[in-house]
Amino acid sequence: MLNITNDTDFFWMRHALSLACKAQEQGEVPVGAVIVRENTILGEGFNRPIALHDPTAHAEIQAIRMASLAENNYRLVNTTLYVTLEPCAMCAGAIIQARIARVVFGAIDPKAGAGGSVFNILQNNTLNHRTIIAQSELALECGQILTDFFKQRRQQKNLHPACK
Repeated sequence: MLNITNDTDFFWMRHALSLACKAQEQGEVPVGAVIVRENTILGEGFNRPIALHDPTAHAEIQAIRMASLAENNYRLVNTTLYVTLEPCAMCAGAIIQARIARVVFGAIDPKAGAGGSVFNILQNNTLNHRTIIAQSELALECGQILTDFFKQRRQQKNLHPACK
């Protein structure tokens, strides 16, 4: 995994963070994703599994679906996906299928990450496509929004039943 990012990566990761905030506002786990080619957004999304009653409605999948429709193609070659959390195995599989060239992610997912922490599906030599991976310099900020979200959730669950 590379940790080399630049001003363009910083800009688009900030955009992904703004999408994560939209997820949080809707009571979803705050993860945002944007797919870019040549500094143009092809697709973007944020977590929506609760609202859509769809376990596949992760931010990355939302962005891939939008980008594929915009491109009128299920292959998203020469694109970069910016996502605030390391992709899970499901999303990594979709990234491989879409032929996304590069993934820049924020926080590491120590329980389900498939970009090098738990699994490395994105660079598995037995698959027909490998993706360049970089961790964003905004990793701490991306992780903090998740930490704060889950801390707030735990506090809400600990309220006395009469207070809910």
